[in-house]
Amino acid sequence: MRTPKSFRLHIGLFGRRNVGKSSLLNAMTRQQVSIVSEFAGTTTDPVEKPMELLPLGPVLFIDTAGLDDVGALGQLRVAKTRQIFDRTDLGVIITEPEEWGEFEEQMLSELQRREIPAVIVFNKVDLGFPRADLVERFTEEKIPVVRTAAARGQGILDFRQALLDAAPEDFIANPTILGDLVGAGELAVLVVPVDKEAPRGRLILPQVNVIRDLLDNDSYCLVVKDRELREALGRLSGPPKLVVTDSQAFQKVAEDTPPEVPMTSFSIIFARFKGDLAEQVRGALAMESLQPGDQVLVAEACSHHPIEDDIGRVKIPRWLQEYVGGELVFETVQGHDFPEDLSPYKLVVHCGACMWNRREMLSRLLRCKEAGVPITNYGVVIAYSLGILERALQPFPAALEVWKEAQAKQAG
Repeated sequence: MRTPKSFRLHIGLFGRRNVGKSSLLNAMTRQQVSIVSEFAGTTTDPVEKPMELLPLGPVLFIDTAGLDDVGALGQLRVAKTRQIFDRTDLGVIITEPEEWGEFEEQMLSELQRREIPAVIVFNKVDLGFPRADLVERFTEEKIPVVRTAAARGQGILDFRQALLDAAPEDFIANPTILGDLVGAGELAVLVVPVDKEAPRGRLILPQVNVIRDLLDNDSYCLVVKDRELREALGRLSGPPKLVVTDSQAFQKVAEDTPPEVPMTSFSIIFARFKGDLAEQVRGALAMESLQPGDQVLVAEACSHHPIEDDIGRVKIPRWLQEYVGGELVFETVQGHDFPEDLSPYKLVVHCGACMWNRREMLSRLLRCKEAGVPITNYGVVIAYSLGILERALQPFPAALEVWKEAQAKQAG
């Protein structure tokens, strides 16, 4: 139960009001997670329930408000529900046997447009049966169909099996953070500044995730502070396979790490792990066309209280403005908030998204691409500003090739 949300398969439950979404969630979890009532619209906000769904592992069920809600308040609930599409790895459309219509078709189309696998649940089958032609169609399209009477516990085992069968292969394959870069029996040196960004007595989540990933892949791990790196490297009998630093210490770590030793940052690693690093390198190239007065959106996946010299609100704006040579206009959003209209922005700078699943980060990348607005990553921007991006991309051949092609085009 301590598994972070970002490592859980996010399963979104979608449907009209009062079709039994909450009853299905309660039956799956064997708990009264969502309030169940005969009155439509009982669920007013998305309800999250983490659980261990064996043999799949840790998952997060998200019970949404009915998408057919009406009125001003209902529209706000629907807007929140639509945000859930952005972080859904596996979508479940719940309907009653005789209710399938244009509304459900639109939800299925939205999941398919995003290439999100879907499971269709006909609930309340104790009161009727779904149309045979519909079931046949979904079978031909290889969309799992389950019949349940959730309030009675009927069909729950079939629903569990359908979720296991439909789970994305990349989740089941359990992608690694660093395992392919370091390898079994090899050493990674992690540079972890102990400053105001780190909670007292703890490490921040990306650092913990990387340490665990190295252990899972039978790699060695040495953790040092930035001022200790040079001495630590000098004590080693051989060079490490990789040096990973907090982006804020990029300059010093680049100076203290021998040029033949690959070096990058936690943020850049998570740009690859949670999203598409090559796309975010392309986005960073927009820094060359930024002009004083341009608007830049800084997006933070987690909601935290800003501190003095905050990385996203103080340091990155300072570095960007120094690079551009003038004042830029910055706007910051946190958590799942993200502007519907991205057209005012010349660049989006996103954190490493360690608190999110990969699906939500990919959704943001897609939205920016559709809007024609470049998006990049904290670590990429910092390395670019400091003139060390090429070195920071050495461990990632595909992203490095994007950078080299851009440099060659500029030179030509």
